[in-house]
Amino acid sequence: MAANSIGGRIRVLVADDSAVMRSAVSRLLQSDPDIQVVGIAKDGQQAVQQVAALDPDVVTLDLEMPVMNGLQALEGIMRDSPRPVIMFSSLTVEGAEATFDALSLGAFDYVAKPGGFATAAPVRDELVAKVRAAFSSRMRRSPRTMPDSAAFVPPPKTRVAEVEANISLVCLGTSTGGPAALQRILPQLPGDLPVPMLIVQHMPPGFTAPFARRLDGLCKLRVQEAVQGQSLEPRTISVAPAGWQLTVGRRGGKLAVNLSKEPATLHMPSVDVMMLSAAETCGNRALGVILTGMGSDGARGMSALYSRGAVTIGQDERSCAVYGMPRTCAEQGTLHHVLPLEEVPREIMRAVKVPPAR
Repeated sequence: MAANSIGGRIRVLVADDSAVMRSAVSRLLQSDPDIQVVGIAKDGQQAVQQVAALDPDVVTLDLEMPVMNGLQALEGIMRDSPRPVIMFSSLTVEGAEATFDALSLGAFDYVAKPGGFATAAPVRDELVAKVRAAFSSRMRRSPRTMPDSAAFVPPPKTRVAEVEANISLVCLGTSTGGPAALQRILPQLPGDLPVPMLIVQHMPPGFTAPFARRLDGLCKLRVQEAVQGQSLEPRTISVAPAGWQLTVGRRGGKLAVNLSKEPATLHMPSVDVMMLSAAETCGNRALGVILTGMGSDGARGMSALYSRGAVTIGQDERSCAVYGMPRTCAEQGTLHHVLPLEEVPREIMRAVKVPPAR
C-alpha cells in the first residue's frame, strides 16, 4: 500500500551520533520507494530541533547520543510535537532497560542494533516494516483520517461460547506495541489470579529477562522468564524466552513448560507454537488473548483454541498500536470478544471467575 504523506512518501528523520550509522539507516530506509529521509541529526538536541523544523512523519532515534541522549530527546519530542519514534537499542541488558524506559515514554517501537549494522541488510526488512507501521498508526489516529461514527464498521460478530469451562491457563500473544500494552494491563490483574499465564512477546535475545523483571516490579502477580521444565502455577506469569519455542505439556499431572529450538519460525518464540500446544494440552480450559502486533502470528493458534471451545479475546483496532495480529483473528472469525485494551483485564478476570473488587 502506498504511503499517504505529503508528497506521497513517508518522511523520516534519522538521529544518531555515528555518521556511519546515519548513512546506513538512511540507505536502508530509502531502498523502499515509499520512504524519504528528510533530515539527519547527530545528537538529541538537534533531533528535537529538526522535528520542529521538518515535521517528519516518523523519527528513528539512537539511545546513546551526546548533548541530549535518546531518552531526553524522546521526552522533548513527545512533549512538544508528538509523533511515532522508533528507538535503536544495543543488545545489552542496559540497552534493554533503556528501551523499555523509551516505550514507557511513548516510543512506538524499537529495532535492536546488531554489530556491523552498516552491512546488515537483513535489518532492512524489519526497519522498513516498523517505519511503515508507525506511519500507519499515526495516520489512523489523525483527526483527519479517523472515521466518524456513521462510517465506523464494527468487527464481525462471532458466536459466544455457550458454556465457558473452568479456565486452567491464560495464553497471551503480542508483538509491536506489546511492551507498552502489557505494562498497562498486567498491573490491573489481582495478585490471587487462580490460574497461570503464559506470554509470548516478540523480542530479540537478551530482552525478555529484563522485561519480565520490569513487569514483576509493576504487577501484583509474580512475573518471570520461563525456564525448561517449570511447573505452571497460579498467581504467576511466565514470559517465553527470546530465541526459544515455548510449548505447554504435562509433568506429574501439572502443566509445565517445554522449551525447544524447533520448529524454526520467523518469530522465536512464536505465538502460534505456544497456542497450538495449549489447545492440544488444555482444550477448552485455555483462554487465548491476542494483542497489538504486525503480521499474523497467533492466527493458527487462536483458531485452534476457538475450534476446541476455548474462550478467545482480541484487542480492538482503535486501541492497537498495530492492528495486524488481532485483525487476522477477527477476520477469520475466531474471536469471542473484541475489546479495547483497557477492558481486556476485566474480561480475563471474568473468564477465570475472579470476583470483582468491592
